[in-house]
Amino acid sequence: MNEQRPDIATPKRTQEIVRRHGITMKKSLGQNFLIDRNVLAKIVGAAKLNTERGALEIGPGIGALTEQLARTAKKVTAIEIDQRLLPVLEETLEDYPNVKVVHGDVLKLDLARLMEEEFGGCEEVSVVANLPYYVTTPIIMKLLEEKLPLANIVVMIQKEVAERMAASPGTKDYGSLSVAVQYYCEPELVTIVPHTVFIPQPQVDSAVIRLALRKEPPVTVTDERFYFEVVQAAFAQRRKTLGNNLLARFFGKEGREEMTQLLAKLDIDPGRRGETLSLEEFAKLANALVERRNG
Repeated sequence: MNEQRPDIATPKRTQEIVRRHGITMKKSLGQNFLIDRNVLAKIVGAAKLNTERGALEIGPGIGALTEQLARTAKKVTAIEIDQRLLPVLEETLEDYPNVKVVHGDVLKLDLARLMEEEFGGCEEVSVVANLPYYVTTPIIMKLLEEKLPLANIVVMIQKEVAERMAASPGTKDYGSLSVAVQYYCEPELVTIVPHTVFIPQPQVDSAVIRLALRKEPPVTVTDERFYFEVVQAAFAQRRKTLGNNLLARFFGKEGREEMTQLLAKLDIDPGRRGETLSLEEFAKLANALVERRNG
């Protein structure tokens, strides 16, 4: 391995690569290149990688994070949507034979199959990525809903979205995203990343969050899909009470008395708002509504 070349994640080397390849950052793809090695070290450290583990990266850009992952993990597979960056990555990552770049859109790829093909010899696999802001939630929900065999997901995302994922009931940040993420994993904020450590600089700060995948959900639900429907309904209009949101979605105008009785049995006050309910309360509510639906 050639140790002479400086790391990609420095202002000088990043600008040199961008200039030499004539790269214009695409705003539509949320391209902001990280130029701080300390932040990269925190991301890689949070993923708990070692020489027996694999890393799946989404959106490698010019390879700053990929390079650090390659030095730690057994195998790195990076998915890049922007065809213009493929020759750049071929050059910047040429010293790392344990890296493979796949051209494609992560939202359209069969990730279960990709993981099977790429990480056969690895003990565990982590997703590690600096995700574009505009597509953060769809990517994370795809990774979680497809129940991929992952140890954890460590991503750098918009600070506000990370705070929503990790929020507790009763706080302003708690919403349907918090419930969905916490159903599948245990979120932990690793570090806040200022917008000044990117080229070009985004307008908001980022955060690194680790999502440790749960072996089993923390609550038992009769119908998983319906559970999330109930959660969505509870947050449909945040200013409305839980009772009014449920009435609109499941009971209709004539069903207020039935709904009040059902909530009373569950010891849930219809005057509460969705953001005060815990995952356990949502599970109780969803299971009771399934029972009602099935008669």
